[in-house]
Amino acid sequence: MASQAKGLLSEECRDALNQVASYELHVSDAYLSMACYYIEDPEAPTFHTFFQDQADVKREHAKQFIKYLRKYKCKICLPVIKRPDIDNWGTGKQALLSALQLENELNKLLQDLKASASRNRETNLLRFMKKFLDEQTRNIKYLEYQLNYQKELEMSTQSEGQPENAPGTSAAAGQETESTGNSPSPPAQKVPKSSP
Repeated sequence: MASQAKGLLSEECRDALNQVASYELHVSDAYLSMACYYIEDPEAPTFHTFFQDQADVKREHAKQFIKYLRKYKCKICLPVIKRPDIDNWGTGKQALLSALQLENELNKLLQDLKASASRNRETNLLRFMKKFLDEQTRNIKYLEYQLNYQKELEMSTQSEGQPENAPGTSAAAGQETESTGNSPSPPAQKVPKSSP
């Protein structure tokens, strides 16, 4: 391939790398917003430290993708991605859902980049991307675990509230109890370690 003989990346890969770098910055921004929302809360969910860590890690990933582009003397042209409209992350479930959605979208972009690199026989890029793809898998599994735990916690809180209201108080019947965020910590699961 002529582009590899000159040490250049294919246009398809350059565009995909710019997209991934931009999205990494977008995800970093969202995680920073989530982390700051919980920073003053003495009863912050246990996963808020994951948000703090990921804000820094995703920004560092974006830098690595940009450095990779510069290494191949490619134009840096990061597409603008609208910031999340959410500023109130609530009890944590909304933040987890948003984080999982962001990580899934980032995973899709990375998979698309991998497919482009394979089509264009960009072996160096494939090697470079491996650690990012592995980390995405870990992050998604961690967020799914936390989200399932939050759902189970809400269900148990609701079911605990029903027996207390059931005997003799018809006014309380049918009302849903709402989690106040005063939740015990989930069973121990390691927070995925990220490599900057």
